[in-house]
Amino acid sequence: MLVVFSGLRSVVAYVLLCLYVAIVGPPALAVAFLTGRAQHVLALGQFGARSVRRLLGIRLRTEGLEHVDGRRPAVYCINHRSNVDVVAFEVLFSRCPRLRGLYKAEMGKLPILGRAMRLVGFVPVDRGHRSRAFEAVDAAAARLAEGDSILLAPEGTRGSRDELQPFKKGGFVMAIKAQVPVVPVALIGTAVAMPRGQFYVNPTCVTVRVGEPIPTTGLSLDDRDRLVATVRERMQAMLRS
Repeated sequence: MLVVFSGLRSVVAYVLLCLYVAIVGPPALAVAFLTGRAQHVLALGQFGARSVRRLLGIRLRTEGLEHVDGRRPAVYCINHRSNVDVVAFEVLFSRCPRLRGLYKAEMGKLPILGRAMRLVGFVPVDRGHRSRAFEAVDAAAARLAEGDSILLAPEGTRGSRDELQPFKKGGFVMAIKAQVPVVPVALIGTAVAMPRGQFYVNPTCVTVRVGEPIPTTGLSLDDRDRLVATVRERMQAMLRS
C-alpha cells in the first residue's frame, strides 16, 4: 500500500511540476530576455523545486552550512546517487545566490527548461565529445573568475554502491584555474528516497552535510590528482560519519 501511495504522490508531483514549468516558464523567460536579468528565473525554479520536494515527503536536515559563503566563488562537489540529489542546489542556493551548475548537454533540448538553464548561466557538458568537455571546463572556470560558484557531481554519473566512484578531473581543473576552494558536500539518504531505476519517490529525510572548504591557492594543474584524492577522501569520510 505504501508503494502505491508513493507512486501516486510522485505522479501528482510530476504533473504539477510540468504544469508549473509550462505556465510560469514562458513569461519568466520573456521578462528575462526583455530586461537582461535572470535572477527571478532562478528564484522561481527554486520555489517550484522546493514545493515538489515537500509534496513528495522529502524532509531536509542540514549540517555545516557555515561553510557555504556566498561572498566568494567556490566549486561545490556532491556525491551522486539519485535524481533527488537536486536538493543540494536548494540548500546551497539559499546561502549562495550566485550558485550555478553543470548539466548534461542533452537536457538543453528540453523546450523551456533547457532555455532557462542556459539563460541563468548553467554550463552544459557534452561528455560524448572530449573537446567540448574541455570547453565546458573553460566556460565554468570563466564563471568562477566572474564570481559565480559551481555545483557539480565529480563522479559523473549515478552510482549504485556506498563507495564513491572514481572522480572526473574537470571540476578540479576549473577550481585550480580560478584558484577557488573546493567544498565537499555529502548527500545522505537520496538513494533511499529514489534508488536508481525507480520512477517514484519514497518519503524520507535527506541529510545535506557540507564540509570545510579545501583551498587551491597556489596549486597548479600538476596538483590536480592530489586535489582529487583529498576531496574524495574527505567526502568518503563525511558519508561514513
